[in-house]
Amino acid sequence: MSETATTRTSLSPTPRSSLTRSKERGRTDRADLDAILDTGLLCHLGVLLHGAPVVIPTIYGRDGDTLYLHGSTGAGNLRAAMTGDVSLTVTHVDGIVYARSAMHFSMNYRSAVIHARPTELTDPEERMHALRVIVDQAAPGAWDSVRSPDKKEMAATLVLAVDLTEASVKIRTGGPRDTPEDIAAGGVWAGILPLRQIFDAPIPAADLEPGIEVPNHVMERCSESVVTL
Repeated sequence: MSETATTRTSLSPTPRSSLTRSKERGRTDRADLDAILDTGLLCHLGVLLHGAPVVIPTIYGRDGDTLYLHGSTGAGNLRAAMTGDVSLTVTHVDGIVYARSAMHFSMNYRSAVIHARPTELTDPEERMHALRVIVDQAAPGAWDSVRSPDKKEMAATLVLAVDLTEASVKIRTGGPRDTPEDIAAGGVWAGILPLRQIFDAPIPAADLEPGIEVPNHVMERCSESVVTL
C-alpha cells in the first residue's frame, strides 16, 4: 500500500469512535489501524437497507487514507452505502483465552472499526486504480499478469471510496484475567490456544491447459501467514 507524508492522517476520536468499555485495549497509533487493514482479506460492511441494518462481508483494498470497495451496479447494499454513513469492520482472531472461570474466557484479537460516508468513484483512472488496489490486497502481483477489466465490465461495476479518518482500533493480548480466588482454587487449566491463518498449496483450475506452472506471486503466498501473531 502506498504511503506519503501528505496522505497520512492520525486517528480522529469522535463520540462514535471512542471506546466505552475496556479502554485500555484501545490504540491511537495510526500504524495499528494500517496493520490491521493491510493484513486482512475480508471486511464487514454495515448499512441500512430498506430501513433495517444489514452486514455484508466483502473484499477491500487500502491505499493511504482510503479504503476501496466494489461490486455490481445492481448491488442494493452498495447503493444503500452511498445514502448515509456506514460502519466497516476488520477483525483478526489471534487466540482463544482459556480461563479458570467461565465468565473470564476471552479471545485475543485485533479489530478496527471505521465510520464514514462512502463516495462513488466516477473518474476512469481512479476507478481502475481502486480495482487494482483491491486485487493487490488479496492477490499481490496478480494484476500485471491477467487481463484488465474492459469497458463493459467497468460499466457494470460500482466502486466506492471510504475515508479512514474516523476509526477506532481495539487489541487484546495476553493470558486470562482470573481472579485471585480462582487462581488459588487451582485444578483448572488456563492459558492461550493460539490461532493463525495460512495459505495452503494452490489448486489449479479444472480447465487449466497443460504446461502452465503456478506463478511466483502465488507461490510466494503459499506459506505466508495472513495473521501475524
